Amino acid sequence: MIPLWKGSANTWDCDEMGHMNVRVYVEKAMEGLGAFAGAIKLPDAFSPQAPGTLIPTRHHIRYMREVLPGRPLTMTGCVIDYGEDWVEVYQEMRHGDGSVSAAFRTHLVHAVAKSQKRFPWSKRSKAALESLVDTPPDETRPRSLNPDEAILPDDDVTVVVADQIGAPMIGLGMVRPSDCDAFGTMWAPWFMGRISDSVPNLLYEWRKSVAHAAGNKPMGAAVLEYMLHYRRWPKAGDKFQVHTSLHTAGEKTHSLVHWMLDPTTGGPWMTCEAVAVTFDLEGRKVLPTSPELLEELDRIAPKGLQI
Repeated sequence: MIPLWKGSANTWDCDEMGHMNVRVYVEKAMEGLGAFAGAIKLPDAFSPQAPGTLIPTRHHIRYMREVLPGRPLTMTGCVIDYGEDWVEVYQEMRHGDGSVSAAFRTHLVHAVAKSQKRFPWSKRSKAALESLVDTPPDETRPRSLNPDEAILPDDDVTVVVADQIGAPMIGLGMVRPSDCDAFGTMWAPWFMGRISDSVPNLLYEWRKSVAHAAGNKPMGAAVLEYMLHYRRWPKAGDKFQVHTSLHTAGEKTHSLVHWMLDPTTGGPWMTCEAVAVTFDLEGRKVLPTSPELLEELDRIAPKGLQI
């Protein structure tokens, strides 16, 4: 485990729930990957002049303890595994008292920055990767989502399929220049950010009903686990739309599958699944969901989308 990042949560990093927004976790994880790239002899991997870079294809994130404004945070990481032109990186973010805030397992490919064509590690990078191999702590292992689970082919992730299932469109927009990285493609945190911005269109009123049924509690929400599969990389000016489907639901947790699609081609930008809860914003405790409201969730987000 090597140090990758150190900082804190600013007030503007936090959302209406009073804790750090899910997008910002990915921002800090991506910053940490900059330090990781330096450690494997790729110091300019995320610079505009970089000949080669690291491109994430999958993010698994487990949120374990919410981050509040002003709290100190430290990130360390290691290599879980690697191959000829890919690496699985583990990162953990800890609070000042040593407790884990979040853990990230990121699959990255080594690729030409401009063409995104994969190519093998150098001998120096391979030796550095080998020196960083370690075993993540058991306490942060994936819980409800399996990072190694097979995903749908791109050809099966389309606007047509989403419409046939009846998965509602909950988000719609355009990639801004400020959303893009040094290579002109959408920066990974903004995939998460756009999903986060879209979810209230589906769940705001439903969560209010859950909170009301639990004793008229002040309504909040939190994500416990996320898995994102990055399929294509939009550029500034490209459009997107988000469709959502219920995957599983129980008294305390529910999981949703989100497809971020290209309305121009009908194909996928990204697919993901999130495990979430509704909670008492004042007591910071999970609120139970009645069978009637679980049926309502099934109605407003029909099942059928897969990651």
